[in-house]
Amino acid sequence: MTQEILVLGATGKTGRRVVQALDKTGAAVRAASRSSAVRFDWADESTWQPALSGATAAYVIAPDDPAAAAPFVDQAKTSGVRLVLLSGKALDEIPHDVFAGMHAAEEAVRASDLPWTILRANNFAQNFSEELWQPGIRAGRLALPVDDTPEPFVDVHDIAEVAALVLTTEGHEGQTYTLTGPETITFDTAVAKISAALGRPVELARPTPDEYREILLAEGLPEELITELNGMYEAMRKGLLATPTDDVSRLLGREATSFDTYVAGALDAWR
Repeated sequence: MTQEILVLGATGKTGRRVVQALDKTGAAVRAASRSSAVRFDWADESTWQPALSGATAAYVIAPDDPAAAAPFVDQAKTSGVRLVLLSGKALDEIPHDVFAGMHAAEEAVRASDLPWTILRANNFAQNFSEELWQPGIRAGRLALPVDDTPEPFVDVHDIAEVAALVLTTEGHEGQTYTLTGPETITFDTAVAKISAALGRPVELARPTPDEYREILLAEGLPEELITELNGMYEAMRKGLLATPTDDVSRLLGREATSFDTYVAGALDAWR
């Protein structure tokens, strides 16, 4: 049977790269998002079944609304779709009110009788150059409630290659892979590497969680997102995300992408 792979969030940070990685394998790809020809919207359940119908496998990014997870998995069961879910590292140790959508999605996927694989990823290296931390880097001052706990930032291209592999080959059913970069670095070191590559100063400020909340409120972010972000930074300060794994290198047969390699390829994003 010809594989047709559904990619949710196909215009997003990971989804568009998963589409590109799948294209290189020759697989038939159904790219879906709120703005794609194949429309998928977590907030509009009428878009789910048309997107799922005829697909043999799906790359799934957890919904923001945890209530959507189980109904979606139920519809995927009706279609018999194999699921590859992007989730977060150390989710078992993070409270359920932080990343509630990820918790609900993992629970629904694990409870189903569908073939599934879960990809638990560290913070993306691309957070520095796309959306989340990019404005601070560009402005020369990145303010985050972090400490000296290091983290093995993972390159999104590595996540996409692993996802493409898992979606197109057998033997990954029931597996949970933890995807990290090859080495741990502190935020101070990460920002210093970016600063050196740009040839201009970039400062890392360290507000308290309460101060960070006020900063984000002033920028217009909703309270729910701020709570999740502060929960993520708390997990990082506790060291829950600090340990690298070899899952990327083991699956892809090459070293995971280093932070230096990422920085060298991302310079235009900060100029």
